[in-house]
Amino acid sequence: MSLNRIEVPPEAAGSRADVFLASALPGLSRAAAQRLLDDGSVCLDGRPIRKNLRLGGGETLEVELPEARDSAVEPEQIPLDIVYEDDDVIVIDKPRGMVVHPAAGHENGTLVNALLAHCGGSLSGIGGEKRPGIVHRIDKDTSGLLIVAKNDRAHQSLSEQLKTRSLSRVYDAVVVGGLREDTGTVDAPIGRSPRDRKKMAVVPGGRPAVTHYCVQARYDGYTHVRCKLETGRTHQIRVHMAYIGHPVAGDPLYGPKNDRTGLGGQCLHARELTFVHPASGETICVSCPLPPYFTAFLQKISRGEMA
Repeated sequence: MSLNRIEVPPEAAGSRADVFLASALPGLSRAAAQRLLDDGSVCLDGRPIRKNLRLGGGETLEVELPEARDSAVEPEQIPLDIVYEDDDVIVIDKPRGMVVHPAAGHENGTLVNALLAHCGGSLSGIGGEKRPGIVHRIDKDTSGLLIVAKNDRAHQSLSEQLKTRSLSRVYDAVVVGGLREDTGTVDAPIGRSPRDRKKMAVVPGGRPAVTHYCVQARYDGYTHVRCKLETGRTHQIRVHMAYIGHPVAGDPLYGPKNDRTGLGGQCLHARELTFVHPASGETICVSCPLPPYFTAFLQKISRGEMA
C-alpha cells in the first residue's frame, strides 16, 4: 500500500468524490475509484468518505493505493466447486485459503485465475483487469459462496442488488464466548481503524453496517451463530462480532492474541446466497454445506477439548 495526499482544487468544488479521484489519479477508472472509496481507502480528516460525497474544494484527501501489477492476469487450471452456473452468472463455493483476486503477495492461484480458465472471455469487464466478473468478495480465510457475473448486464444488475440490499447473504460462524441472547442485531458504522490501517473498526462517521445473528448451538466457551448481512462492509461480521465482545474463533486480526483454536484463520463460512436472476427475474437461492475445517472444530468444542 502507498499513501497519497491529494489536494482538491477550488475548481473541483461540487464534484463527486469518485469522479474527482478518477480524474486526479492517472490510469484510475471511475469503477476503481469507487472500489477504493467502498473499501474505506479514501479519507478526509482521518475518516473514510463515501463515493457520492460532494467535495467543497480545498480539502486534502488521503488515498491508500494498492501496489500495481505490471502483468495481465493469467488463466490457471484450478479446480472450482461450482454450485450454480448459466450464461449470466456463476456461483462458486470458495475454499478457505484461496484469495479472490490477484494483489501484492498473491499474484496467482486466485479465484480470478481459475475463473479465467473456466469461463474464458465470458466474464464481466466491469471489475477491471484484476477483478473480471467479481461483484463482491469474501476474505482469503473465509470459505463459501461467491457470485460472479459473466457479462456487464449481469454485473450491473447484481451490483444494484447489493446496493439495494436485495441480494441476501447468510454466514455461519463460531464465535468466542456465550452470547446472552439467542438473536440480536449489531447496528454500528464501520470504517478504517484510526489505530491500524490494516484493520476495520466501528468508528463514528463510518459507513452504516447492520448484521443480524441467531444462535445455532452453544458450547463451553464458544457459540455457533448464523449471521445475515443487511449491508456488506469489509470484514463486517468479524468487526461486529468483535465489537460486541465475541470475536470469530481463530480470527488472527480481530480475535484474542492468545488464540488456542488451531484453526489458523477465522471460522466463518458463507453458506447461503439469494439473488434475483439478471435475465429471468427469477429469485434464486443457493446454499452449500459446512466445510470439513468448520465441522471438525464443532466436533472438537462439542467434546470439550477447547475448554
